[in-house]
Amino acid sequence: MSDEVWTVYLSGEIHSDWRDRIAQGVAEANLPVELTAPVTDHDKSDNCGAEILGEDADAFWRDHKAAKINAIRTRTLLESADVVVVRFGDKYRQWNAAFDAGYAAALGRPIITLHDPALIHPLKEVNSAAYASAETPEQVVSLLAYVIEGQL
Repeated sequence: MSDEVWTVYLSGEIHSDWRDRIAQGVAEANLPVELTAPVTDHDKSDNCGAEILGEDADAFWRDHKAAKINAIRTRTLLESADVVVVRFGDKYRQWNAAFDAGYAAALGRPIITLHDPALIHPLKEVNSAAYASAETPEQVVSLLAYVIEGQL
């Protein structure tokens, strides 16, 4: 058993329970893991600039402020992560997730992608930068258990 606590950043889509399933699996396996993530409340993430720094008449600048504020959290947590899990769903284009994967790769962080098999082709470049590609949150937990504890 490792004495080190691993920080695992969970990036990607916010419309399913994948983060909860990973958290439950990590807890059940008693893994020494701290899970971090971006703000997953869509409205808060979109509106943080206007709420904190004031409204803008132009939608570009409104989004720009929110993106910059969210980047403070995202970049800080990505830079401190030991492993980055990037989830791509099939309903929405996750440009943020793709950016996070690229940023993590540039930082040299190990990446695990998580997506349905139907997305293998569109994500071929992202998957080529990943150390592993999983189809289920449970596979991610198994990957973490093996990497951290040597458990199969």
